Amino acid sequence: MRYERENRSRKNGRNTRRRWLEDCAAAAAGGIAAVFLFTAMETMGMFPGGDAAVSPVAAEAQAAAGSQAAAEAQAATGSQTVAAEAQAATGSQAAAVNPAVTESQAAATNPAALQALPASEIRKLAEYQLEAAGKNDRSGTWQETGVQSRTEKQTVFQTTESDPEHPLIIIDPGHGGTDEGCYAGGVLEKDINLEIAKKLREELVESGYRVILTRETDTYMTKEQRAEAANRYGADAFVSIHQNTYEEEEPTGIETWYDGTDPSRDSRRLALLIHEETVKRTGAKERELRGDAGFVVTGWTKMPACLIETGFLSSPEERGKLTQAEYQEKLAEGIAGGIDAFFHPKTMYLTFDDGPSAENTAAVLDVLKARNIKATFFLVGENVRKNPEVAKRIAAEGHTIGIHCNRHDYEQIYQSTASYLEDFNEAYKTVLEVTGVRVTLFRFPGGSINAYNKPVYQDIIKEMTARGFIYFDWNASLEDALKKSEPEELIANARETALGRKHVVMLAHDIVHSTALCLNDLIDQFPEYRMEPLTPEVTPVQFHP
Repeated sequence: MRYERENRSRKNGRNTRRRWLEDCAAAAAGGIAAVFLFTAMETMGMFPGGDAAVSPVAAEAQAAAGSQAAAEAQAATGSQTVAAEAQAATGSQAAAVNPAVTESQAAATNPAALQALPASEIRKLAEYQLEAAGKNDRSGTWQETGVQSRTEKQTVFQTTESDPEHPLIIIDPGHGGTDEGCYAGGVLEKDINLEIAKKLREELVESGYRVILTRETDTYMTKEQRAEAANRYGADAFVSIHQNTYEEEEPTGIETWYDGTDPSRDSRRLALLIHEETVKRTGAKERELRGDAGFVVTGWTKMPACLIETGFLSSPEERGKLTQAEYQEKLAEGIAGGIDAFFHPKTMYLTFDDGPSAENTAAVLDVLKARNIKATFFLVGENVRKNPEVAKRIAAEGHTIGIHCNRHDYEQIYQSTASYLEDFNEAYKTVLEVTGVRVTLFRFPGGSINAYNKPVYQDIIKEMTARGFIYFDWNASLEDALKKSEPEELIANARETALGRKHVVMLAHDIVHSTALCLNDLIDQFPEYRMEPLTPEVTPVQFHP
């Protein structure tokens, strides 16, 4: 990666002064919010001759930079006189509906006045303009227009309101314009990035996502503009697409970067899912997942963000693949699959039996707290009495508490239904006295059906159900109670037994030292899952004869 950055620096040296001047101009200019309005109006057909393919982010950047291209685009879409006529055609009607908008609408024909408006007024005006044009899709925040073929599909951005059903994804085709990125064999990185980005947009739009590209043509934008635009639009995720290079031809593969200094953004999970899915779809070599990205686009953004380098242009073989539309489709499908897994995760319920333990349960709780994950602990009464402070901590940190048993003696517990109930009641009273929790959930020692309880398990289930209790078995396990295992083995057991199920109840034991050691890595192995605690509303996993 370091060679790639150095190569880019050397290659683009001749353009450094030009880009520096462009950056200065972009930083000095204002009125970004005003340009968003005009871009939205133009995109929705409010101005004759509008080009809906122009990215709103790129349009803002062009206007902010005060470039000649922006002036030409304005001329192409009509003069201010034409804009005023279009405004007049709808202004009176909108004002009649909402007089408060009159001042804002009047300002629409005057960029200077519009620039001075507060963001709320600009937004209100944009909404009325879109509604007046009859193109405001109230059922969603994106719509397809002028679809003639898969490659001509366009996404119209309408509002930045939060929409959990249709997350807004910013796709950033790296480089562009005077910034060519890396190159080899006559292939420019900026071109490959853009082709993959367009195919990715199509994949995401077909899945119901709202999508904005930071650029849709060969235009230059600063890195700061890209990050700031994503923040301003309130994007739910940001993915920057790049290519890699090396001084020699040997390296190949996919490398993904994220900013690991801010875990709250969940960028690591996004990067990991995109990385895994893209490698799986393409069969490319899996290179590093790096959390030390020092990039503006991953560091300045406020949402989950990552940068993926989909291959090495310096490798003749991989360069050949990267220029093929079929391989670009595979890359787009992989990235889209990772994004979709991020926003539509499966569910895993981490459950811990036999605790609490003074040392190991505390270590487990430390990991869960650092990862902001809630789990379920099926407690043993005698261990609660030995370690009351740990039991209190489990409750205080918001985890679900269930009953496992009072004393872990299978022969005694399963002598009869009465002996089971006696043991359960003792554990229940202990947990209530120590934690204040009135338990509803429980787990049979050894599972609901085992070699010790076959004669009585049905009667026990009937009696416990009548008393309002719910039992949970499991459908995946670390198998950490069977033998002394290394952390790596426990993680492998968990992966093998989860089987990619949509809902997984994972069995672990918080009294096992290796379980505490591997928990952080175990969680990392399941980025496609969100971790939740069990509740009475969760459909229980139960063994059947």
